[in-house]
Amino acid sequence: MRESHTIVLASLNFDKFREMKSLLAVYPGIELVSPEGLIRNADKIGLVENHATYLENSAAKARLVNQGCHYPALSDDSGLEIDALGGKPGIRSHRYVKLDGYPSKISQDKANIDKVLEEMKGKADRTARFVTSLFFVIEGIELQADGFLEGTIAEAPRGQMGFGYDPIFVPKGEKRTLGEMTETEKNRISHRAQALAKIMEQVKRLGIQIAKP
Repeated sequence: MRESHTIVLASLNFDKFREMKSLLAVYPGIELVSPEGLIRNADKIGLVENHATYLENSAAKARLVNQGCHYPALSDDSGLEIDALGGKPGIRSHRYVKLDGYPSKISQDKANIDKVLEEMKGKADRTARFVTSLFFVIEGIELQADGFLEGTIAEAPRGQMGFGYDPIFVPKGEKRTLGEMTETEKNRISHRAQALAKIMEQVKRLGIQIAKP
């Protein structure tokens, strides 16, 4: 096993990497790195996201990266579930709209948001939630935790912060969308923050050292 303080995020999503790195900043001594250059065909990680649940997708990515480089690997699979749409976009949230070619992140996010808002026209029930399943593989041990953030879907996008569906998601008890919140504010309540805290509690309980002394 390589040095445990180095954790590889099983994703090539820059926004997700930046957010997870920010979340891990409260645990001094942990270095989060990208799988690029550490495993062969890192660009193929997304191909294992072909399962029916967030947990299965997350586990598949973390196991693939851990087996490929032998560093501890952390992965998440997340989605937006909207009650009025029967739980959609759900596990297909990232590519809710299938675009031809290789679109930029902004164009994919905008296409997804536009489709959701179109489908939500005239819907009285706008309740929704972000769901995530984190999976952590370290020293032959596999840990898993889920996180949930309840809220509602806004009538139109607001704010430039965050990524994905953040500009149209209003957390419960808030008037602002996640897109209008600072990174620090979002990190206090997000579904990923909740799941990561649970993972780190399991790590502590098992006595696993993942920070530099």
